[in-house]
Amino acid sequence: MGILEGIIAPVAGLIDKVIPDPEARAQAKLKLIELQNSQELEQVKAQLSAIVAEAQSADPWTSRARPSFLYVMYALFLWAIPMGLIGAFDPALAKGIEEGMTGYLAALPEPLYTLFGTGYLGYTAARQFGKMKGSDK
Repeated sequence: MGILEGIIAPVAGLIDKVIPDPEARAQAKLKLIELQNSQELEQVKAQLSAIVAEAQSADPWTSRARPSFLYVMYALFLWAIPMGLIGAFDPALAKGIEEGMTGYLAALPEPLYTLFGTGYLGYTAARQFGKMKGSDK
């Protein structure tokens, strides 16, 4: 029940702050309680527990898989530094590199970007949950 309390309590607190009308606030909290009992919340709970289980896995591939996504993105961002230097000395070469990289990234399928975003968000959610729980430092 720890995951549910971690989700429901902050949302209930947010409802108290956002909705000034006491009757509307009570209605919103009632809907939240109904959601808590619904199948949809159980599905979210199952997804979160799967993310947490993967994050706590002893398997080295599982524990390195998500951060490797991040390292690829960091490398792409850091590539801007040498591109700036190349652009300062040879603008035509920098333009050619830019067009090549833009063409390559535009050719990647949309589901791959979706997969990256899902992995990134799953990793950050699992890290935050672990920090809140106290198991991650």
